[in-house]
Amino acid sequence: MSPFDALVCPECGAEVKRYKNPFPTVDIIIELPDRSIVLIKRKNPPAGWALPGGFIDYGESAEHAAAREAKEETGLRVELIGLVGVYSDPNRDPRFHTLSVVFAAKAQGLPQGGDDAAEARPFSLDNLPEEMAFDHKKILHDYIQRYSSHHTQKANK
Repeated sequence: MSPFDALVCPECGAEVKRYKNPFPTVDIIIELPDRSIVLIKRKNPPAGWALPGGFIDYGESAEHAAAREAKEETGLRVELIGLVGVYSDPNRDPRFHTLSVVFAAKAQGLPQGGDDAAEARPFSLDNLPEEMAFDHKKILHDYIQRYSSHHTQKANK
C-alpha cells in the first residue's frame, strides 16, 4: 500500500504527493465508583458495544477530545487519570486507518447515550459483552492486565 496518492497540479501538470495518514481518535475507559466501566452501543456502523470515543478535531488536544467525547456520548463529565496506550493497527477500524489515544478516566453518575451512542451503560470488567466494535476488547484486556493489581489493592483496603 502506497503511503500517498499522486495528484496532478491543474496549473502546471506536475505530480503532487498527498500523504495518507491515520485519522487521530480517542477512546475513554470510564470507571464509575463501583468499579464498573461505561460502554456505549453504537448508532452507526460498525455496530456493537464500544468504548466512548471519537475523532480529535483540528486544533483540539487529545485530552480535550476525550473529555468532549465522553460528555457527548455518555452525559458524564470525566476526570482523566492516565494514558492506557496508543492503538494504531491499520485494521483496528474496518472503515479506514485510525490511531487511537486511549485514556482511563473516572466519573460519577448514571450514563445516558447521546450523539453517536444509542445507549450507554455500566458493565462489570468480568462481565463484558462478547461482541465489541473495533479493537476495544483488546484495549480492555490490556487495561485489565495493567490495572488489575491496582483494582485488587483498592478492593482489599
